[in-house]
Amino acid sequence: MRYDKKFFSFVCALTIALLALSGCGGKSGGKEKITIWTSGEDYKNENYLSQCRERFPDYDITLEYMTSSSIAAKVIEEGDNCSCDIILSEEYGYLEKCEDYLVELTDFDFSLFLDEIVPASHKYTPEVKNGGCVIVNPKVLEEHQLPLPTSYQDLLDPKYKGLISMPSPNSSGTGYMFLRQLVNEWGEEEAFAYFEKFSENVLQYTSSGSGPVNALIQGEVAVGLGMTSQAVTEINQGVNLQILFFPEGSPYSMYGNAVLSKSADRPHVMEVFQYLATDLCKDNNEKFFPDQVFKDFQPEIDGFPRDIRYGNMSNDTLAEKERLQARWSFD
Repeated sequence: MRYDKKFFSFVCALTIALLALSGCGGKSGGKEKITIWTSGEDYKNENYLSQCRERFPDYDITLEYMTSSSIAAKVIEEGDNCSCDIILSEEYGYLEKCEDYLVELTDFDFSLFLDEIVPASHKYTPEVKNGGCVIVNPKVLEEHQLPLPTSYQDLLDPKYKGLISMPSPNSSGTGYMFLRQLVNEWGEEEAFAYFEKFSENVLQYTSSGSGPVNALIQGEVAVGLGMTSQAVTEINQGVNLQILFFPEGSPYSMYGNAVLSKSADRPHVMEVFQYLATDLCKDNNEKFFPDQVFKDFQPEIDGFPRDIRYGNMSNDTLAEKERLQARWSFD
């Protein structure tokens, strides 16, 4: 093939122009561009993004939602070519899986947080302790003449068929925490035998942790396994939902924030991350997720259940999570 110098120069010029227009290289329209990937809920994401843009008007900040598993998969697949700068609201297990691509936060003050929730690697910061509960829509229960469930066993009744929603443990940290807890409480074989029967009544295993509450709001299901914080937020906005805790207690998981190694040498990225991981983390703690994460700050939210008994979440390691996810086949 004949080498055409003019054609080669044209292709290079066009490529550079397209990269500039797309915001690659860290700038968009003359502004420093920062891309954040998050698995957080819509209401929390809107709060984060609006406050970041108000605080940093000279930066072009975008926030893109993905499921927890999708974020980890894309980071690992794309590596240094990843368009993301900051990971927000990602479950600890998935952050651990991404550690090779995350910067060690040597200048961050981890002493702000409770010691027991600080990751040993110092490659991500605590954000929320995300507790789960069983949530019901009383109106849908009444329409189908269903009793208020008082145990997981109640949810096996054929009367609930097609009226239950749960996040998938394979794509959602919220879904996985319910599986992890019941494996701990009952033993693995009994827990999987339970979910095999339970799945017969499930309308849908959602890809995100917020899916069951959204289905409850739309009246699509009567029962959802979801996040306590999301349910409280919707109840406080006037939605008719009811929160239940079964005898096993509330499952929970930790979520955190991180910076991609390839973006660590960009001062504006680290500036935004510092704001997200401290000021906005505390704001999020106060507005949506009141379980304590800071040593000197324990907020309360109207309607948030008090004295929650949390369940057994031991052995919550990455290896154990991947093993149980590989066994899960009910989606």
